[in-house]
Amino acid sequence: MLVKEILPLFTSGKVIRGFRRGTELGFPTANYPVEVVRALPADFATGIYCGWAQVANGDVHKMVMSVGWNPFFDNKEKSMETHILHTFPQDFYDQTLKVCVAHYLRPEANFTTLENLKKAIQQDVADSDKLLDTPEFYKLKSDPFFINTTNGHL
Repeated sequence: MLVKEILPLFTSGKVIRGFRRGTELGFPTANYPVEVVRALPADFATGIYCGWAQVANGDVHKMVMSVGWNPFFDNKEKSMETHILHTFPQDFYDQTLKVCVAHYLRPEANFTTLENLKKAIQQDVADSDKLLDTPEFYKLKSDPFFINTTNGHL
């Protein structure tokens, strides 16, 4: 199945502690538990995606997500790591993270240096920021999936 045929994809789950590599790289990520990752469609391609994210029924923000094995770090388990284009005042472990995966940016890649990885992430963030402002993707920000069901905000 082509990636475009299964997007947008909506998913949610509790944020768990990861390896903190994203924070060390300057791009902190919210990580889903393995059960959420395993619930993805079987033919969901690994790679870098962009879309929208909401923490604890708060505001909806742009996001970039890596789905896969993180070859630079040689992960043993597939992961979904969401970098939200917003600065939060505190960690939000154990909070519910809702995401709308809207667009496939590029395949997963291995990098020869940490600096090359950082440059690729910077480009992914820039591309996502611009792309998500287009009408085709901006409309997903207000999808009913993100309607607040409680007063919890972060």
